[in-house]
Amino acid sequence: MKANGKCLCGSVELEVEMGNAEMAACHCSMCRKWSGGPMMGLETSETLIISGESSVSRYHSSEWADRGFCVNCGTHLFYHLKPNNQYHIPVGLLDIDAEIDFSHQIFIDEKPRYYSFSNETKNMTGAEVFAHYEGEE
Repeated sequence: MKANGKCLCGSVELEVEMGNAEMAACHCSMCRKWSGGPMMGLETSETLIISGESSVSRYHSSEWADRGFCVNCGTHLFYHLKPNNQYHIPVGLLDIDAEIDFSHQIFIDEKPRYYSFSNETKNMTGAEVFAHYEGEE
């Protein structure tokens, strides 16, 4: 399934190929600091076409990941998991007609008490997330 999106100012446009229509919420402290709340993202394949790359800044938030944003308007564009060359795109950034399934939450052990989702999801702690990705290498 393909989806398109662009930042607030229109300087950066994304075209992504999604393997599925599953959305995850990440509650880690970095995602919450970056987005002001949990990162609600869609996992994409390695195929990400970026138009307006000169307006994209990549912040190396860890040895395994980058976070991309528009230098003009600040829109969060992606979380890039370097070992797998996998991109996670904020769901609100994309124009999607398909039904999205809120399937899982990660770093559930870091979720603050002041919010809670009613959806039934698979929940993983930070340790479970790291163990999962180490198994994919």
